[in-house]
Amino acid sequence: MKPLSQRTLSLCLLAGIASLYGCGGTAKQVAAPSEATVAAHVHAATRAAGTDLGEVLTLCKPAPAARAGQEDMEKGLRALIGKPAPPPGRAFDNLYFVGGDWSSAWAIDTSEGIILIDALNTPMEAATLIEGGLRKQGLDPARIRYIIVSHGHGDHYGGAPYLAQKYGARVVMSDLDWTMTETRLEFATPIWGAPPKRDISVKDGDRITLGNTSVTLHVIPGHTWGTLASVFDVAWQGKTHRVLLWGGTGFNFGKDIPRLEAYGASTQRMASLSRSEGIDVMLSNHSRMDGSQAKLEKLRQDPGTPANPFVIGQSTVERTLTVMNQCALAQRDRFALMP
Repeated sequence: MKPLSQRTLSLCLLAGIASLYGCGGTAKQVAAPSEATVAAHVHAATRAAGTDLGEVLTLCKPAPAARAGQEDMEKGLRALIGKPAPPPGRAFDNLYFVGGDWSSAWAIDTSEGIILIDALNTPMEAATLIEGGLRKQGLDPARIRYIIVSHGHGDHYGGAPYLAQKYGARVVMSDLDWTMTETRLEFATPIWGAPPKRDISVKDGDRITLGNTSVTLHVIPGHTWGTLASVFDVAWQGKTHRVLLWGGTGFNFGKDIPRLEAYGASTQRMASLSRSEGIDVMLSNHSRMDGSQAKLEKLRQDPGTPANPFVIGQSTVERTLTVMNQCALAQRDRFALMP
């Protein structure tokens, strides 16, 4: 086996994948990539998806080996941003959706202010959807104290500089993705503008605490090397539920086999965490992946329901992570078969 570089070893340890991929230990025997292994991973994902996780299963569709060109990327981005935004809504007693049709933003209301997770594409979206959405839900955007940016792509940091400057909110991102935004952006476009300036840098397991709420941040390499998953508690009708908000889902980075392996390992690590902490809610920062729009509509129709549709149960959280894991490994094997 080829020795691992120090950076790769550090990333492996960060992801908790030493025992899975031989990072600093003995690698498990893995079948050589083939059409059969691709099919086996897709079959496993399909079985785990059942009849309710069809959107997550779309990750198993073949991903392009090269990233989109600048012109195509910006054309697609404008189309996505231009879609009519859904109304804001309350998902739990202390958690609100204030996002767009494509990118999501979530606001945790605490006893001492608001923790915002992601800030959408642009200052205009931040003003219209985040500030406006909070006000429509009876919340004051001036109470935003922290903005957790799930990863260093502009559809999640685009509105952060505007909100940080206006309200003095602190911006939180992983050290790895701060470094990426300071050196070479994976996706750069004037549509998003410049990323925020480095503020609070977090590592795996760090917490952001505000009032009566703590958010534990886990670095989940894959979508970017420093993507963050946020884990926190929410309340609904006197009951507490544990949330995993996955910070970056798609395989939009081209033929990068180490990142797909890291992604797969991240899903396994979070599945183990889900079991140990009893996580029964899984959210995304793109509403197509978690069905949040349909769930919010159900709550608008029946706001007093004891059966909150966002509470999917620990077993379904684990099934979701299994689908993501198997699709990542299927894509890894597809790329490995390419010349």
